[in-house]
Amino acid sequence: MSDDLKNEVPADDAAVYVISVAAEISGLHPQTLRQYDKLGLVSPSRTEGRNRRYSLRDIALLRAVQKLVGEGINHAGIRRIIELESAMANMAIEVAQLRIEVDALVEANPPKGLARRSRSEVIVYKQEK
Repeated sequence: MSDDLKNEVPADDAAVYVISVAAEISGLHPQTLRQYDKLGLVSPSRTEGRNRRYSLRDIALLRAVQKLVGEGINHAGIRRIIELESAMANMAIEVAQLRIEVDALVEANPPKGLARRSRSEVIVYKQEK
């Protein structure tokens, strides 16, 4: 095996970590990971043998869930927070893509019908006493 392959880090969404490793990295007990999976909070990928495989993204989510639990938020609230944060991230990506498209369209077709406003002087009135 070459040194390049030994030092290669898996992608954030590559499901490569077994439950014991994911538990150790996240600082949680394996049973907690199973419980979060059962509740639908963090659902890792599965192998053909139905074994859980966690990605770095899953592990980050486990930590976020644990932080929210520590703040006293119940599981339904955590699920909703995760859904809203995911939707917000997707919308941010969409807005960024739309901005790129609009910028490209404006650059390719500069607006012609917009009249420039002339600058008018601002007069400040000071009443003398």
